[in-house]
Amino acid sequence: MQATIGAGEFKAKCLKLLDEVAETRETLVITKHGKPVARVIPMPAEAEFVGSMRGSGVILGDIISPLDVEWEAMK
Repeated sequence: MQATIGAGEFKAKCLKLLDEVAETRETLVITKHGKPVARVIPMPAEAEFVGSMRGSGVILGDIISPLDVEWEAMK
């Protein structure tokens, strides 16, 4: 659910509200004269990105020994 707040109140409590968005992970809609004008959304956590592919790769065969095939580029 999205919380809404007036622009004047947002201005007065900006830093506290930003901390709340980061903590609760909920979107905050800022209104002016009752109409939405901006949305504050939480940033994705780094843990969701960094290391998210760990363990998904598979090594098939020998990746260290030289190939027995001579490439055109090696000539």
